[in-house]
Amino acid sequence: MKFIDEAVIKVTAGDGGKGCVSFRREKFVPRGGPDGGDGGNGGDVILKATTQLTTLLDFKYKKHFSAGRGVHGKGAQKEGREGANVLLVVPAGTIIYDHETGEKLVDLSEEGAVFVAARGGRGGKGNAYFKSSTRQAPRFAQPGGEGEVKTLRLELKLLADVGLIGYPNAGKSTLLSVISKARPKIADYPFTTLTPSLGMVAHKSYPPYTVADIPGLIEGAHEGKGLGIDFLKHVDRTKILLHLVSVDPLEELPPLERFRRIQAELKGFSSALATRPQVVVLTKIDLLEGEKALKDLSRPFEKIGCELFAISAVNRVGLEKLLDHISKILPPLRGGS
Repeated sequence: MKFIDEAVIKVTAGDGGKGCVSFRREKFVPRGGPDGGDGGNGGDVILKATTQLTTLLDFKYKKHFSAGRGVHGKGAQKEGREGANVLLVVPAGTIIYDHETGEKLVDLSEEGAVFVAARGGRGGKGNAYFKSSTRQAPRFAQPGGEGEVKTLRLELKLLADVGLIGYPNAGKSTLLSVISKARPKIADYPFTTLTPSLGMVAHKSYPPYTVADIPGLIEGAHEGKGLGIDFLKHVDRTKILLHLVSVDPLEELPPLERFRRIQAELKGFSSALATRPQVVVLTKIDLLEGEKALKDLSRPFEKIGCELFAISAVNRVGLEKLLDHISKILPPLRGGS
């Protein structure tokens, strides 16, 4: 399924039905009065969040959604039917903006969250409503109200407990494929992953959690370089960041320098994101020759107080220790025990 995380749509609520002007006319009722019924209310356009979706693909091609209009009132005080509502299902984590003003309207971040995006017009009152002791034969009724028309911008920020970040080719996709059933594209060249991927991790008897593989970041990402801010926003909701740093000897920059540059990008994008709980994971340790090489690369990270793990996802080395750690520290951050 193609990943789409932004969309602009137009929503039109239904107009209300007109009230009816009618008078009772029956053979044996010589003093029949006004009996015009009310028009029905127009339908609403409603957005509802679900965790079963992870993309806004449904809104890429169809961009205009209209609810039903209310039926006009009739004689004998018969009210018109209400217009049909339109329900649009969006991924949990979708933020709704007014496209014209830029105002944030709602953040549908929870399963089942509902937002009425456009309200239908009220049905007009029939002439029976206006009957009184001083106005016994009103010959007018209300028109139906107009439904709201809005242009909305939908922006999806993935809901994941753990975000995998790091330079391109750091091993994020490989790790996700090993610890979950997700199958992101994997190859030995940079920018293999062009869209975020989500995977569910079930480790031992711990509560399961979601992990997001965020496409590789580079220096200047918060300014739009590389894949830029298109995907930085997807780590905005994560509880923990796993910062993957490859120890491949063929990398141009030293591991610590790559780590520092990504940290600068996080801070440039969001000061809050830069302070998110973070675990540093040295990857591809199978490419090193001996324990001494790993200790030499680990020492600079330990000096600056990083919480450090070393793994080889390909050889399944160090994974259990890393998953144990995440599974233990995550529940309190999620609001659990």
